[in-house]
Amino acid sequence: MTSAATANAASAAPYLSINNVEVIYDHVILVLKGVSLQVEKGSIVALLGANGAGKSTTLKSISNLLGAERGDVTKGNIEFKGQRIDQMTPNDLVKRGVIQVMEGRHCFGHLTIEENLLTGAYTRSISRADLKESLEKVYHYFPRLKTRRTSQAGYTSGGEQQMCAIGRALMAKPEMILLDEPSMGLAPQIVEEIFEIVKDLNSREQVSFLLAEQNTMVALRYADYGYIMENGRIVMEGAANELATNEDVKEFYLGLAGEGRKSFRDVKHYRRRKRWLS
Repeated sequence: MTSAATANAASAAPYLSINNVEVIYDHVILVLKGVSLQVEKGSIVALLGANGAGKSTTLKSISNLLGAERGDVTKGNIEFKGQRIDQMTPNDLVKRGVIQVMEGRHCFGHLTIEENLLTGAYTRSISRADLKESLEKVYHYFPRLKTRRTSQAGYTSGGEQQMCAIGRALMAKPEMILLDEPSMGLAPQIVEEIFEIVKDLNSREQVSFLLAEQNTMVALRYADYGYIMENGRIVMEGAANELATNEDVKEFYLGLAGEGRKSFRDVKHYRRRKRWLS
């Protein structure tokens, strides 16, 4: 295939493509069961579902962080910009622009906010002036971090640590950010602030996002497209605005039915409709 044909094929392919991926932990525990999804360039895609559905495992299969947890992709393949990435190292993926922000933020608690941000540029060979420019860009999107830049990250609030984690990813000049549970443990007002920044980064910097999130209502408000996971499978997908108004999603994932709010027990123990099974 000529270089022109290769370029055309890459442009026609989805930006990020996960094809029939199966993940097994400890050579025994099957966690992902034929997961397939796509992220188009410049879009925000939400991966939704309850705790334990397989969302974090899906993100780690993309970023190749499963090895640290004795997990393996045993079937399927993952492609970014038309090239397979499931055999690459996490370091190579960061250099290609695919960066994961882990669940729980994982800032270096003993370093200052600014020192944490600077670690994000470690893989880039850039001048001091370019480094300063990147840092100022992060402070533009996260002005709260600028006021706390000399504070030790471990003594900042959960919202500030989440902003620091996203800002650190931004320092690596990403094309795709895998964002795992950005709302976890945060107050609703802070959650809205972080999602507004994600939307801003998406529109202004053209950063694509695949975000795993339990807060279905907020995620669908900011996403372009959504996938719903359950027990390691994709059980529903569609445009975010369509999923947000879908009666099945409102009943089973938002806890709302036509007659009002259902109890958690009623929502959790529903009888799944056959058309959802794949």
